[in-house]
Amino acid sequence: MMKKLLILLTAIFIMLQAKAQNYNLIIGTYTNKGNSEGIYVYKYDSQTAATQLKSTTKSTNPSYLTVSKDKKFIYAVNEDSKNSTISSFGFNTQSGSLNFIDKISSEGADPCFITTNGNQILVANYSGGSVVSLTAAADGKFLATKQVIQHTGKSVNAARQQSAHVHQVQLTPDKKYAVVNDLGEDHVYIYSIAKTAKKELTLKSKIKVTPGSGPRHLAFSPNGKFAYLTHEFTGTVTAYKYADGNLTELQQIETVDKDFKGKIDAADIHVSADGKFLYQTNRGDLNTISLFALAANGTLKLVETVSTLGKGPRNFTIDPSGKHLLVAHQYTNDVVIFNRDSKTGKLTDSGKRISVGTPVCLVFAD
Repeated sequence: MMKKLLILLTAIFIMLQAKAQNYNLIIGTYTNKGNSEGIYVYKYDSQTAATQLKSTTKSTNPSYLTVSKDKKFIYAVNEDSKNSTISSFGFNTQSGSLNFIDKISSEGADPCFITTNGNQILVANYSGGSVVSLTAAADGKFLATKQVIQHTGKSVNAARQQSAHVHQVQLTPDKKYAVVNDLGEDHVYIYSIAKTAKKELTLKSKIKVTPGSGPRHLAFSPNGKFAYLTHEFTGTVTAYKYADGNLTELQQIETVDKDFKGKIDAADIHVSADGKFLYQTNRGDLNTISLFALAANGTLKLVETVSTLGKGPRNFTIDPSGKHLLVAHQYTNDVVIFNRDSKTGKLTDSGKRISVGTPVCLVFAD
């Protein structure tokens, strides 16, 4: 009897271990190049970084996506100029299949970022220069309730900053505020989120950044005390102290030599789950990822900068185990998987690749 019990417990343990290391890797792409169908879901083994395609779902330029907290739905932007929309899909975590539910106007051209706050869907419209709050019902359908906040400013870059270009809307760790980076205006907006059913956004404050720098993506530290903003045109990272909807600048640090004359095009930024390291990517003529060590006071120290081993590193992510870092290359049509040393933060090539047309966004879900 005892032997049978041990066998049963061992089998259960093995099953739980297998489940714990297997995730869904969801990839959003551009379809306008003709080499992609839309959204791809892969089975991902966090121990070995092995991948296997589970499903493919047709969707127009789903360049950014997010998964609902309960993992039942995926919301994706459809970046299509003035015809841009937001789509919702039912998500089966076992099969990896997506079932189209609904579509609604993004209320602005070229949405490039989307996130969820319960039943609230927040969208950044790049060309439209607006931030939009939508509401989703319990079945994943969009409700009529929406709020559109239009930005109207500009900045000093004659080619890229003649109008507002909202590039990201990021929830603060306490979920009380939404931080909105406007690349076109060189401003970071902080909106309060009302505690009502509609969760209305109200402007709390805005921060002016270095003119011509182009604020793009911001990431918070796991402890919620610090935030890090990467600037597209300069590659600079600004470190902030965060408390109750307020960002206080601590430091500005470069990722590129000051005498560099080429195109930088900073793209993405993330902090490791242990709060010890920060990573930031540059595209353009660089195609690099920089590693920083985080001090207890939130300041950064550059450790190294290495090639992303592809062209056009757009979004990147650290896998749930922390053992690997994945980079989506828009122009070489692949996802490069790096081994990640948890003690040093340093990256080495795992040799593993995912071949997929024009990948932009990488999201994990269990």
